Amino acid sequence: MLCGTCVEPGRFELIERPLPVELPLGWAFVDVAAVGICGTDYHIYAGKHPYLNYPRVIGHELSGRLVTPVGGIEVGSLVVINPYIACDKCRACLRGKPNCCSHLAVLGVHCDGGLCQRIAVPAGNLIAAEGLDEIQAAMVEFLAIGAHAVARSGLCAGDRVLVTGAGPIGIGTALFARLAGAEVHLLDLSSQRLALARKTFGFQDTYEDPSRVLEEDRADGFDTVFDATGTAGAIEAGFPFLAHGSSYVLVSVVKDHIRFDDAEFHKRETRVIGSRNAVQSDFATVMAAIRSGKISTDALCSVILPLSALPKRLPELAQDRAGLIKAVVRL
Repeated sequence: MLCGTCVEPGRFELIERPLPVELPLGWAFVDVAAVGICGTDYHIYAGKHPYLNYPRVIGHELSGRLVTPVGGIEVGSLVVINPYIACDKCRACLRGKPNCCSHLAVLGVHCDGGLCQRIAVPAGNLIAAEGLDEIQAAMVEFLAIGAHAVARSGLCAGDRVLVTGAGPIGIGTALFARLAGAEVHLLDLSSQRLALARKTFGFQDTYEDPSRVLEEDRADGFDTVFDATGTAGAIEAGFPFLAHGSSYVLVSVVKDHIRFDDAEFHKRETRVIGSRNAVQSDFATVMAAIRSGKISTDALCSVILPLSALPKRLPELAQDRAGLIKAVVRL
């Protein structure tokens, strides 16, 4: 089988490997149907991911057809693959937080991913995808990141929310914040991304100039700020946007240290919340929203590619993502 592999930073190839034959106890084989290309994959290609060794088969936004029988799911059924492989033994896992397991292995990051014909995964990481098609199912995981961030935030209907970074994760976060009843504002330095957010998703309160964010009736700040920029400078610049009694949810991850004014932080009694990956309930939330039509995957899917086209297209996509929400590879 051909495997989409980042051999080293800036070098992506389709490499032939044999189909997997060894299946650990409690695991199942899945024939991969579609794979979403994520910001993580672009960071891997660029050599900017903090937790990765090369070479690496990428791909963690996965849908597929079940090959091995799993209780309650028939062979051939479409499934969403939860790519977060937890140990089930550490403190976090025992407290129901496998998304931040002490020994977490994420497919396509800490171990080889699913940009290939067939993959073995723990049976507990398979979610039946009734009512979804293969492309929709491959888009569940990235949306679950935003759904998890919103669930972590504890925001209430009517809260004023700012999402910084209008890329795929930021848009997903904004969509679920809006579904939760929040008044959602978007900040991004790209006019193209903001235009897409307005035209495609109906977000009218958008700002390209950070100095305009606190103008008019927003001078007292936002009840919740979500950072989805992936840059330390942007995260630090987001602290002044926080209202008193607010929460700052860091959805993106950066290598750098983050600095803030402690006196202002305490004066406002701000909460800083890390949001990592997603849990099964977030996957269920996303799938229900897609089935009901509250989330349009057609609006989110920018391009569908065959695997054979990816060695040429991945550098192009990584170079200019301003007008791109989600690229999906169909296997």
